[in-house]
Amino acid sequence: MSDSTVVRPHALFRSSQCTSKMPQTRSASLRSATARSSTPPPDDSPPSQVNSLSPSPSPPPALSPLDTEPLPGSYFHPSHVPITPCTASWTHHTPVPAALANGEKACLGVDEAGRGPVLGPMVYACAYMPLDKKDELAALGMDDSKVLKEEQRDELFKLMESHGDWIGWGVHACSPQDISGCMLRRAKHSLNALAHDTTIELIRETIARGINVAEVYVDTVGPPASYAAKLQTFFPGIRITVAKKADSLYPCVSAASIAAKVSRDAALKGWKWVEGVEKVFTRRFGSGYPSDPNTVKWLNEHVDPVFGYPRLMRFSWSTCVKILEDKAVGVVWPADEEEEEGADIRGYFAKKDTPAPSIPRDTLLSSFKHLSRV
Repeated sequence: MSDSTVVRPHALFRSSQCTSKMPQTRSASLRSATARSSTPPPDDSPPSQVNSLSPSPSPPPALSPLDTEPLPGSYFHPSHVPITPCTASWTHHTPVPAALANGEKACLGVDEAGRGPVLGPMVYACAYMPLDKKDELAALGMDDSKVLKEEQRDELFKLMESHGDWIGWGVHACSPQDISGCMLRRAKHSLNALAHDTTIELIRETIARGINVAEVYVDTVGPPASYAAKLQTFFPGIRITVAKKADSLYPCVSAASIAAKVSRDAALKGWKWVEGVEKVFTRRFGSGYPSDPNTVKWLNEHVDPVFGYPRLMRFSWSTCVKILEDKAVGVVWPADEEEEEGADIRGYFAKKDTPAPSIPRDTLLSSFKHLSRV
C-alpha cells in the first residue's frame, strides 16, 4: 500500500459521531442488523428512501465481468489498491501535480464505480488538471469507463499515471461493511446520502492539499439541479456542474470514472478472505450485480446456513437478505422481543397541539415486567 493511502472509516462516521458497531468475526452478526431493522430492506439498486435523492437504477455493465478465478500476476493491480482485506474504507491521493503546485486554477471531475452491486466496495474517484489542459486530456482518449474494455481502461489509467506532472486523482473505497452499517443502523443513512458525503469529502480533501479548484463536474446521483445546489452550499466559490452521463460529456469525469472502475476491479480480483475460506470460497462472483447470472450462482452456492456470507457482501441488499431468509438458519434476538413488549414512549414527545397516540394500559405495564426479576 502506498504511503499516501489512508485506511479510515468513512467521513460520515467521523463527522456525525456514528456509533454503529461493525461486526467482528461472524457473518451472522451482520445478519443481525437486518433482523433488528424495523423497515423492509432496501431494493437491490437501492430504491428511494426518505430524505434522499433517488437515482434511476444503474444497469449492470455489459463488459468484462469478473467471471473467472484470477491468478496471481494475471491482472493489473495498481499499487494504490491495498492487498490486505478490504474490511475498512480507505482513501488514496496522488502527489500534487507540478503544473498545479503554484495555485494554477484546476477543473475536477467526480464519478463512481460499483454503486449497484450486492458485493464489494463502492469506489468514488476524482480527477483534476489545469483548466487549460482540458482539451489535452480529451486527446488522450478518456471516455466513460462503461464503454471501454478492461484492457482499454487499464491502459488509460496507466497513461494518467504517466502524466502525473499535470494530472492528479484520488479515490475513496467505501467498504461493504461501512455500506451495510450506514443502511441498516436505526438512524438509516441512504446510499444516496453516502454518495453525496463521499463526493464532498473528496473535493474537500483535494482543496486541502493545495489544489485551486475552480470548476467541478459531477455525474449526478438523483436530480442534477438539487444535487448541484447542495454542492454549491459547500463550495460557494467554485463553479459546479452536475449532469446525467457526465462521464461521457466531460473528460475530467471520464478520467475519474476510469480511476474508480480500475480500483474496484483490482480490489475484487485480489480480494482477501479475512475469514480464512480460501479453500471453499471462489472469487468467481461475476460483476456483483444482482442481475448477473454469475453473481446469482455464486450467491446461491456460497451461503453458509449459520454464518451467512463473508465480509465481501453488502448485507443491506434485498438480494442478500432474501437468500439468507430462504437458505440460512433464522435468528431470534431476545433483546428485540423485549423491545416489542415495551411501551411506545413517542407520545411523551408529541407537540402540544398534537394528541398523543393511544397506548393500551396492559402494553404500558408490560414494560415493567423486568421489575419482578429483581
